[in-house]
Amino acid sequence: MEQDRPNPDALLAATAREGRGRLKIFLGAAPGVGKTWEMLSQAKRRQGEGVNVLAGVIETHGRAETGEQAKGIPELPLRRMPYRGQDLAEFDLDEALARRPGLLLVDELAHSNAPGSRHAKRWEDVEEMLAAGLDVWATLNVQHLESLNEDIARIAGVRVTETLPDRVLELADEIELVDLTPAALRERLKAGHIYRADVAERALEGFFKEGNLGALREIALRRVAEHVDEHVRDWMRANRVAGPWPTRDRVLALVGPDAAGQAVIRYAKRLADALRAPWIVLHVERATDSPDRRPSLALATQLGAEVETRAGPNLVRVALDVARARNVTHLVIGRAPAPFWRRWFGRTLGYQLLRRTPEFALHVTPSPALVRRPAPSSPAGAASWVPWLGATALVAGVTGAGLLLSAMVPQEALGMVFLAAVVGAATLQGLRLALYTAAIGFLAWDFFFIPPIHTITIANPHDAIGLAVFLIVASVTGVLAGRLRAEARAGQARIDGLRRIGAFSRKLGEPTTEAALLAEIARQAAAVIDGPAAVLAGGEGQQQELHVAAVEPEGADGTIDQGGWAAARRSWTHGEPTGRGTATLPGAAWRFLPLRTARGRLAVLGVDLADASNGPCLQALDTLADQAAAALERVRLTGQAARAEAAEETQRLRTALLNSLSHDLRTPLTGIRGAAGTLRGAWDTLPEATRADLLAGIEHDVARMTRFLADIMELTRLESGEIRPRILPASVGEVIELAIGRVPDAAFAPVNLAQPAIQVLADPALLEQALVNVIENAVKYGSLGSAPSIRASVVGDQVEIAVADEGVGIAAEDLPHVFDSFYRARRGDQVAPGTGLGLAIARGLVEAMGGGIRAESPRTDLPVDGSPGTIVTLRLPGAP
Repeated sequence: MEQDRPNPDALLAATAREGRGRLKIFLGAAPGVGKTWEMLSQAKRRQGEGVNVLAGVIETHGRAETGEQAKGIPELPLRRMPYRGQDLAEFDLDEALARRPGLLLVDELAHSNAPGSRHAKRWEDVEEMLAAGLDVWATLNVQHLESLNEDIARIAGVRVTETLPDRVLELADEIELVDLTPAALRERLKAGHIYRADVAERALEGFFKEGNLGALREIALRRVAEHVDEHVRDWMRANRVAGPWPTRDRVLALVGPDAAGQAVIRYAKRLADALRAPWIVLHVERATDSPDRRPSLALATQLGAEVETRAGPNLVRVALDVARARNVTHLVIGRAPAPFWRRWFGRTLGYQLLRRTPEFALHVTPSPALVRRPAPSSPAGAASWVPWLGATALVAGVTGAGLLLSAMVPQEALGMVFLAAVVGAATLQGLRLALYTAAIGFLAWDFFFIPPIHTITIANPHDAIGLAVFLIVASVTGVLAGRLRAEARAGQARIDGLRRIGAFSRKLGEPTTEAALLAEIARQAAAVIDGPAAVLAGGEGQQQELHVAAVEPEGADGTIDQGGWAAARRSWTHGEPTGRGTATLPGAAWRFLPLRTARGRLAVLGVDLADASNGPCLQALDTLADQAAAALERVRLTGQAARAEAAEETQRLRTALLNSLSHDLRTPLTGIRGAAGTLRGAWDTLPEATRADLLAGIEHDVARMTRFLADIMELTRLESGEIRPRILPASVGEVIELAIGRVPDAAFAPVNLAQPAIQVLADPALLEQALVNVIENAVKYGSLGSAPSIRASVVGDQVEIAVADEGVGIAAEDLPHVFDSFYRARRGDQVAPGTGLGLAIARGLVEAMGGGIRAESPRTDLPVDGSPGTIVTLRLPGAP
């Protein structure tokens, strides 16, 4: 019944596609194979069938046959976008959504849109159209896939800059490979069907070498085959079709905690390479597995396998479920030793798979030679014979109690007491001890309580039946209790593992700097092994020496000897575990684990491991190494992003400063130079009034330059922290009057104080300067002939000073930036004059005094049909 049900994931995927448009991709190995031509040819056939076909964007690249094929298909007008003095033509997404054709053609899926477009990439436009229910056909060359960027660079010697994520192929409902042999493609190139003659000659010696084209063709064929294979698997899951279908080879290796695991993984790797097939390593966790023995999953990950872990009591059933769900064709198992009774009754893994899997090819690896795994060490103070002695003592105690109470307790009831002893032994120590307790309990009951006593013989047939039932029930009960105990231990181990992962995530997520994170990694590793631990870091080059970046406890790195450093360098350069308990340099006292992610290596974790056979400890270390690598990469990426943002902000400020210097210094300098030249050349002939006017202009321009330089110096002092405000109670009314007096055009500004004597905790001089900057900004952007209004009020324990104007207001997109350095909002179709520093300095001064500043536009107290106006509000602590 379970196998006849459709796969829920497949049904969910099918449901997600409902209401969504269909995407067909014409995939090519290289430019010029005819992707666009083939797409247009098929589109014309669909057009003849009555489908409303619309060419969204077609790139003919000047090829005559492509342009001829495009005739007769309606074209969507391109959207013109100005960019750096050029008029770029781009796909009009909004128009395509509005026209809603039955089929839309989009060429060059990896194309980068012009800056200012809704989406950065053309494939994102296609994704939006698919979500809107439009069917789209598109073209793509295989070298544009992001995952192939490094491979393409090695093959062709050219790095492709326009890429798209591989998931775009997953969006496609159909992929059609437009194929052309390398020889035929080169002939087209020579004939001038792809590029001009001069360009074609260079291309033949570069990207279009026959070997390059052959490799690209193979990559394209494999990508299409993978898509078809995935489509077949989805169909099988959605239609509850049991696999496998031999559409493509796929290898599944079953590994357990036995010594044959590594041999199975290596054989599966060789088989997958020979078949050029994907391979999966499956480990099924069972309650009977010892926690001290672990499968060799780390080796599988190193060799590139897809590792999957399942839990279940029936290994064969779980393995077959996975194999059929993944459409596997080859199973690989190891020849592990099995108990004699399993071999007699056909209960070995190989026999069961042969009997139940006629549709798979089964590979059985030879037994590994000379493999001796160290036996798990017993806890300190414990010996292997103690549980057996305890079970014997328990049975002896039950026997003694039975002898003392034999007059009151019938011999039949003593069987239940012995049965309780069996259950107790199974619960505390497991299956083997339960069977031992059942055996000696059986003998003790027969010898001491079943007539004739003190003999093993049984006189009464009823007693024989009772003893036989006791032995069977005791054995079955012991087996069930032992299995229950093992499952409880396995469940507890999984819970402990999840808790450990959660604890590692919390601890490693707290540090915000790399140094603090490395120290935390060392502390966590030391806590896991209860011994010394260190984190070693190196440079970019493989030859650069490692150094100790963090150690726990302090000075413990001194115990790393020469052999330990050799193992650490090996782990760093080769990215593999080394040192004690590994196959590489096992003579070293320390064990080293590489901390690496998909981006590369990051560091090496070293631990002074006392017991290399402690399975749970090693598993915890592996988990810690994975978590530490992810956390370390996160911190480094965060740092890189912060540095990049800071560099971008610095560049923006530098550019703004240079632009401001070129404008705000050049303009007054030009005026000064012109006025000075006029005065020098025509002083005697100029009227007195003209000379005075020119001198006044020089003074004005010099004052303007002085103010500009003073603003820059003020902003520099604010950002460097040189300004230290003297906080004291200040009268708000007096500060406002002083500020108004410094702004000539604000002399008649109305002032409204909510209370007669409002005082604020601030530096009076800095508050006055901040108000001057805000009032000047209000005058500059206010309406002609009107002065700004100023209002002061008390809000809780804060004082608010609002400067309002009735001017053009601030656009919504400018509002978040009005307090940025060198930022000037547009005034209509022009940028208002000024340095763009006034409000930035006001914000710095207010924040230095422990306050805040905000801007609101449009004003809500003005008529909606008038000017929007702006209110800039300063908020500071009120004086008690």
